[in-house]
Amino acid sequence: MPKQVDYEERRRRIAQAVCVLAGDHGPEGVGLRDVAARARVSLGAVQRCFRSKEQMLLFAVGHVGERVLERVRAGEADGGDRSAAAVLERAATEVALLRAEHRSEARIWLAFVARAAVSPPLAEALRSSYAALEELFVRLVAEAATEAAHAEGGAAGSAAAYRREARALIALADGLTGHVVLGHLTEEEAGSTLRTQLAALRERLGGSVPSAGVPDCRT
Repeated sequence: MPKQVDYEERRRRIAQAVCVLAGDHGPEGVGLRDVAARARVSLGAVQRCFRSKEQMLLFAVGHVGERVLERVRAGEADGGDRSAAAVLERAATEVALLRAEHRSEARIWLAFVARAAVSPPLAEALRSSYAALEELFVRLVAEAATEAAHAEGGAAGSAAAYRREARALIALADGLTGHVVLGHLTEEEAGSTLRTQLAALRERLGGSVPSAGVPDCRT
C-alpha cells in the first residue's frame, strides 16, 4: 500500500528549515538544496511543495507570524484571573520577541522585513500578519479600557482611540525587536521601555494595574 504523505506537515518542516537558514544567512542565502538537506527531504519534495523560492519564503514568513499569534492567543486563553491590562502586557511582550528563547525568531522576522522592502509579495504577506495582529490588539486594548472604566467609574473610549493605541503599541514592540537584535538595547532595557509605555497606556485608559510579564531590569 502506498505510503501516505502528510503534505501540510512536510510544508511546515520545510518552513522551519527556511527560518533557520534565513536566521543564519538572511533570505538571500536560502537555497532549495540547503532547505531540502535541513528539512531532511528530497529536493524534489521541496519543489513539489513550492514552485519557487519566493513562494517558499512567503509560506515561511506566514509560519513565523502565526507562531507569534498563537503565543499571544495562548496567553489570552491562559489569562485566568489576570486583569485585561496584564493580558495586553503579556501580548506586547510576545510580539516584541524580547526573550532569549525567541531571539532566533526575531532575527528571522527582521530579515524578512528587510527583504520585503524590495519584494512586493513578501511585503503583502507581512501586511497581512500585521493586520491580524492589529485586530487582536484592538480588542485587547478595548477590554483593558473597559476594565479600567469600570474600576474608575469613568467612560470607555472610542473604537478609533483603541485602534490608535493598538497601532502605537505594536509599532513600539516591533521597534524594540530590532534594537535588541542589533545590541543597542539589552533585553532588560527594552523590557523597561515597554513597561514604561504600558504604564502610560494604563493611565490613559483610566486605571492602573501591577506590571506582570515584561522582563524587568531592576532586579
